[in-house]
Order: sequence, then C-alpha cells, then structure tokens
Amino acid sequence: MKILSISFIFLLILFLTGSFTPQPKSELNFKTTKADTTFIYLKDFGLRNTKRKDCHKFINEALKTIEPGKPTVLVFTRGEYHFYPDQASKRNYFKSNTTNVNPRNCSFLFENMSNIIIEGNGSNLIFHGQMQPFTFDNCQNIILRNINIDWEQPLIAQAQVLQVKENSIRASINLKESPFRIEEGKLFFGTTKYNQQPWKSTMEFDRDGRFVVPQTGDLGCLGQGWQNYLAENILPGIIDIHFPFLRKPAVGNFLIMRHAERIHSGIFIQNSKNVTVENVNLYHATGLGILAQFSEDLTFDRYRAIPNKAKNRYFGGGDDGIQISNCRGLITINNCEFAGLMDDAVNVHGTSVQVVEVMGSKQLKCRFMHHQSTGLNWGHRGDKVSFIENSTMQPLGAGEISSFKLLDNETFLVTFTTGIPKQLEVGDALENLTWSPDLLVTNSHFKSGRARGLLVSTPGKVVIENNIFESSGSAILIAGDANNWFESGAVKDVLIKSNVFTELCNTSSYQFCEGIISVYPEIPVLNEQTPPFHKNIRIENNQFNPFDYPVLFARSVDGISFSNNTVTRSSRFEPYHHRKFTFSFEACKNTAISNNTFSGEVLGMNILLKWMPENELNCSPEQKLKVKVE
Repeated sequence: MKILSISFIFLLILFLTGSFTPQPKSELNFKTTKADTTFIYLKDFGLRNTKRKDCHKFINEALKTIEPGKPTVLVFTRGEYHFYPDQASKRNYFKSNTTNVNPRNCSFLFENMSNIIIEGNGSNLIFHGQMQPFTFDNCQNIILRNINIDWEQPLIAQAQVLQVKENSIRASINLKESPFRIEEGKLFFGTTKYNQQPWKSTMEFDRDGRFVVPQTGDLGCLGQGWQNYLAENILPGIIDIHFPFLRKPAVGNFLIMRHAERIHSGIFIQNSKNVTVENVNLYHATGLGILAQFSEDLTFDRYRAIPNKAKNRYFGGGDDGIQISNCRGLITINNCEFAGLMDDAVNVHGTSVQVVEVMGSKQLKCRFMHHQSTGLNWGHRGDKVSFIENSTMQPLGAGEISSFKLLDNETFLVTFTTGIPKQLEVGDALENLTWSPDLLVTNSHFKSGRARGLLVSTPGKVVIENNIFESSGSAILIAGDANNWFESGAVKDVLIKSNVFTELCNTSSYQFCEGIISVYPEIPVLNEQTPPFHKNIRIENNQFNPFDYPVLFARSVDGISFSNNTVTRSSRFEPYHHRKFTFSFEACKNTAISNNTFSGEVLGMNILLKWMPENELNCSPEQKLKVKVE
C-alpha cells in the first residue's frame, strides 16, 4: 500500500506539471519543477462552466494573488468560459499594423510578471465583441499552453452560395453567428444599430478543398463595382444580392465577408522576453492573431491559427496569423498551422521611419509613415540605427541612440551619440538594427488564405526548413521598403531548405507576388548601377509543383542560389500570371542555378535578366534553361 500511495502521488505530480506530454526545454520549465512552485486553481476563485456569464471577475481575483517573480502555474479546469468587453481591463496600446483605437479591451492582462505557466487543460475561451484575449506587457518567462480561443459571434461573416443568376446571388448566412440588417439595400453586421459594420470586402473559399478559389484574391471574387449591389431579405438568413457581378462565385462555395476594424490581437506581446505559446488553437481574432513587438526570444510551438471546423467555419484566426514587429533574439515557429486567414500567415519585419527635419548635427525629427503603425516606442538608448538613402535604399552609415522622445503619436525626436551622416536628407529613412531577430521556421503548414505565406524582412539569420506551403499568393516574400508599407529589414542570411510548395501557391494575384518565392524590395531608383539591397539567399532541396510560369522572382540581391530542387509541373489549374518566365532576376549579382530536376513539361524553362549582365548568372547548360537579357 505504501508503494501504491507513493506511485499515485508521483503520477499526480506528473499530471499537474504537464510532464506526460513532451514540453520544450526552457528555463521556466526547469524552475517550475521546484518545490516552491505555486499552483493557482481558477476553480477555487469561482471559475466554473458559467454558460454565458462573464468570467473576468474570477480571473482578476486569481491574478491578484500571484507573487512577483515566484514560479506559478495558473490552472484551468477544462471547460467553456465566456468573456465580454464591459468587464475587461482597459489599456492604451500603440500597436504595429493595427488601427489606433484606444483604450483596448484586455481580458487576460499580465503586466510586469515573470515565471508563469498558464495551463488551459484544453479549455475553450469564448469572447464577445472587440477584445484582446491575452496581453503580456513587460513580462518574462511565460508559457501559454493547451487552450482554445474563439468567438461566439465572430467579427467576420461567411455566406454559402445557394444560387447564381445573371444579375443576382442567393446566399445563406448563419444569423446566430452573424446577425445582420439590410438598410437601403446594404448589408450591415452587428447585434444593434449602434455597433453595425458594413460589408467591406470578400474572399471566396472552395467548399470541398477549403482554399481560396484561384484567380480571385485581391482582384476580387465578385469583380469591379460589386459595392453597388442591393441586398434583399428572402427568408431569415437567406438573402439575394442583386448586381450584374463581373465574376460569379460557384454554388456551394463560401463568401467570407469582412466588416470589422483591425483593433485587437488574439495574443499581444510587448516589451517581453522568453514567451512561449504552445498547443494553442486560435479560431478567430478581431485583428492580428498574434502580435509581438519590441520583445525577444519568442517560441510558437503547435500554435494553430485556423478555422473552427466544428462550427463549419472557413475563416481562420485573424488577419496575420503571427506578426513579429521590431523584435530581437530568436523567433522560433515550429509545428504550427495557418489556414483561412485574411492576411499573411507570418510576417517578420521592422518599422522604418522617415526623416522630416534635421534638427542639428546629432538630432533628427522623424515620422511614422504608416497609419496603422504610430505612437511606437521605436527607439531606446543604446539602439543601433541605420541611416537609409530613400531612392536607392542604401545605408549611409550607422549611429547609436542617446535619447528618444515622442512628440505626438506620429512624430518624435531622436538624438545620437555621434554626428549623423552629412548626406542624410529630409525624406530619407531610419531602420533600428538592434530590434532585428533571427528566425527559425520549421515543420509548419501554411495552408490557403488571403495573400502570402511567410514574409521575411530581417537582417538576422533566417532558416525556413521542412514546411508545406499552400498559400494563395507567394509562399515566401522577402520584401523591405521605406516608401510604402515602411516595413524594414534587408536580409543578410536566408536558407530555404527541404520545403514543399504545392500547386496552390500563387494561384491568385496580390501585391509583390511575382513568383512562388518572391524577393521584392521597393526601390524607387533601380538600374544596373544600383547596389543590391538583399544578400545571401539560398534555396535548396525543395519540392516545387507550379501550375504556372513563375517559380522564383528576385530583385536587388547579391548572392542568390537555386540548387538541388525538384520542379514538377502540375496541371490542376490554368496558368494566368502575367510573368512568363520560370526565373526572373532584376539588378542582382552572383546568381546561380544548378543541379535542379525539372519534370512534367515545366512552363517557360527560361530565365529573364533585367538591369544586370549575363555574366552575373551562373547556370550550367545541363539545366536546359533559355536566357533572355533585357
């Protein structure tokens, strides 16, 4: 009996610490095995299956008991719990790539905390209205795991196409999930007239394949002028949408109707370090799925920003699945899944800012240029900054920040320890090099959604290995600019290895999608004399299954190679892309194509060189690729 008792206690400890399932090794897991770990059971504070009652008071009472710095496990009893914005904590946050509406409604708010595990035990957290489920602000050593995040009434609607006629579409909308009104022929979503939002844009998803229907994308699945529709109620949840649509959806498919502003993130991480999101299903968010800014060493393992199939939804967890803005250290994305998103699955970038006035030899007045990225605490004492000439995007030198002062939400003063380059002018840009992470993306599945799969704009070391890409736009986009989106980051070391790029890649047109892999920095003055912006990109041992011509497009790169890949043509879809070259290189140096296998009558089998001489291309005759120089 004594042995049985000890075994039972040991098993109980294993269960409570989550040791039955493999966990990533981290300092936090090591610490929480110590005897001084505190377990806080939310049920002891009254949190139970409360049907549709608001649960904030139970959570807030429990959070008050956390001792600063002490290893703590916050434990949910598996169940379903609801959260409403009225009782959420209110905080002002200026967030990257997010509409500036303050204060934000923060449900689980962790501020200035460390050494915490949030153990969800598979619980379903159901949110209502505009909310931010999890916020980690100035936190360290955090694990969020084993939890599902969803909305009772998502801020995206979907309508199944029932009938298509020459001048109308009949569709069904789930009134319980997406209540709507029709006023003067226009469709508005919301529960009351005070929170109604108009139908703004549309995506079409294939009913059986659950992918964005090819050749729709940002060109529009309904064609130009669709906003002039007139809607009519036929039966509860059944509407006719009248208009001679230039493009008509297929009966049975789903129209995803976007109507809300991007205000909150599903998970918001700011000024934090060593945060892990593990085995989390994000079925919806009212903005970016995860947004991390000015944080370091972040891990996303078995994080899934996907549709809730149990509710027959075709839209996934927010706009971007993960957006990493102005972070540093190592960002790890492993065993993750992205599907049905309304923007890019993963976007890793910095924020470039524009010089609006030279205040002196060491001081500049600068401006945030994108309306959804303002008010950021962009600079810190000791940060290294690159001065960027606007027209060619070339660095003029580097400096170190001695002070940073916001003047308002759009402008700030930055002072440097040494003099700024004399060539720097109003209109040039700054890039913060200190907040530039390394990136490791492995074993993840980038399923179909709006736009691109993975965007990379960081000078850190980047490894993209053993993933599956099925994005409706380019699978991988390496961008960088200080003229449009102001997302900075010239890459220096990128390895793209052992991935699979299916025929679903680049089936629709989006900005910058010039190939399955597209390297497309925005450089206003680009010619043979323009020095390369990016460098050192290796693409090797991948499988490509293109149905169309463009496989790789690269602009302004010094050192790009495409080697030991297998390229097999798919005939699943009809070619449509304006670019009729398998490979396109513009203003590049040291390009190489070697040891690749082409089969299935790959389209084009050709290379376009622009703003560069042919001697910058090393391509063996065995590749049987025709070269055209413009």
